[in-house]
Amino acid sequence: MKNIKNMKILFVCIHNKRRSVMAEAFGRKYGFSAYSAGVEKTDNIDEMVFKVMSEKNLKIKEKPQTIDEVIKETENRNFDMVITMGCIGACPFVPAKKHISWNIEDPADKDIEYYKKIRDEIENKVKNLVDEITL
Repeated sequence: MKNIKNMKILFVCIHNKRRSVMAEAFGRKYGFSAYSAGVEKTDNIDEMVFKVMSEKNLKIKEKPQTIDEVIKETENRNFDMVITMGCIGACPFVPAKKHISWNIEDPADKDIEYYKKIRDEIENKVKNLVDEITL
C-alpha cells in the first residue's frame, strides 16, 4: 500500500475559480498535498463554489492562483501528478511524474444543482484516485 500523504498533486483549469479549486479541497481532504492553479489570471473564486463546498464542510482557498504562482510557492519542486480539469490544449506543460486529464464540464452560469453535480463528480474522481494509488 502506497502512502499518499506526501504526494504533490496540482489540479489545473483555465481560471482556478471552480473545478480545480474543488479538486484541491477534496485532494487535501483525502490526504494529498494538493494545489490548484489556473492558466489565466482571474480575480475571484466563483461564489457558488464556496456555497457547494461549505455543504461538505470543506474550506477552499480565498484567492485564485496562476500556475506560475503555485510553482513559485512550492519552490519549483516537481509534482507527482498534474491533473487537468478539461482544458485540453489550453493548459501548458507542467513537469510531473504523471499527467492525467479529467474531462469535467465547467459549471459556469449553471444553477446550484449543476454545481453540486460537478462537485460530487470531482469528489468521486479524487476518491477513485486514492483507491488506485493505495491498492
